[in-house]
Amino acid sequence: MIKQITVISGKGGTGKTTLTAAFATLACNALIADCDVDAANLHLILDPVLTDRLDFYGMKVAAIDRDKCCACGLCREGCRFGAITEGFVIDIHACEGCGVCELVCPEGAIVMKDHKAGEIYRSITRFGPFVHARLGIGEDTGGKLVSMVRKNAMEMAKMHGNELIIIDGPPGIGCSVIASISGVDLVFIVTEPSVSAIHDLERVIEVADHFRIKAVVCINRYDVNAEKTAHIEEYCRKKGVDVAGKLPLSDVPTKAMLEGRTVIEYKDDVFAGRVQDIWYRVHKELI
Repeated sequence: MIKQITVISGKGGTGKTTLTAAFATLACNALIADCDVDAANLHLILDPVLTDRLDFYGMKVAAIDRDKCCACGLCREGCRFGAITEGFVIDIHACEGCGVCELVCPEGAIVMKDHKAGEIYRSITRFGPFVHARLGIGEDTGGKLVSMVRKNAMEMAKMHGNELIIIDGPPGIGCSVIASISGVDLVFIVTEPSVSAIHDLERVIEVADHFRIKAVVCINRYDVNAEKTAHIEEYCRKKGVDVAGKLPLSDVPTKAMLEGRTVIEYKDDVFAGRVQDIWYRVHKELI
C-alpha cells in the first residue's frame, strides 16, 4: 500500500517547500509531487528531467460562431458574469462555463468548448519520480488540477514501485489545499511564531481535523519569538497534535536553494541534523 504525506502551511513563506525537498532527500523509494499549482517552485531545487507533458483542461468556456450569430443580445442578458462584450466576443477569463448563453441562443451560435487551463509535468529527479503542474494565468480550477497531479502521482508511483508519495501542498485552506490532503495518511504542517502564521495554523488544523486526517506540526524559526512558540506548543497540546520538532532561524535554506540543493545536501550542520530528526519522527507516524 502506498503511503501519502502532504506538507502544508496555512500561509506562504514558512519553509514548506524547503522541508518537502529535504524529506525527498531522506526518504527511501518515494515519489514527490508539487501540488502548489499556482506557484510551483519545488522543481527549482529538484532539477527534474522532463519525461512527459500533459495538457490540463478546466471548465468549458463559451465560443460564438459569428456566421450564425444574429446579435439579438439574449446571451448578454443571460450572462451573470459579464463575459460577453457588446461586440459579442467571449472574455474567457470572465466566463464561468455555466452554459446559460448556449441555452438561450435562438440560432445555436454558441457552444461550450474545452479550454486548456494549464499543464502537468512528469519527470525524474535525483531523488525519484516527480510530478508538478502549472495553472494558467487567471484560471480558477486549481483544485481540479491538484486532483489531476495527485492522480498522475499515484499512477507513476505504481509504475515505479514507490512506497511513499511526498506532496508539497499549496498555502491557505481553500479547494486546492483540500484536494491536496484528501485521503492522505498524514498532514505535516509547517508554521512559525508570528501572529498571521498562528492564525493560519489554527485554521489548517481545523481543516485536517474536519477530514479526520492525522496532523503533526513543525515550528520553523522557533527562536524568533519564544512567547509565540510556547503559544503554538500549548495550542497543539490542547488539540492533541504532536509537535514533531522545532527549527532555528538559519540562512542555510536560502544558501542551499541558491545552489539548487536541499538543506540535507548543502551542509551537514545543526540545522540539517534537526531536519533529519524531524523526518525520522514523521516516518514513524507513517509506518
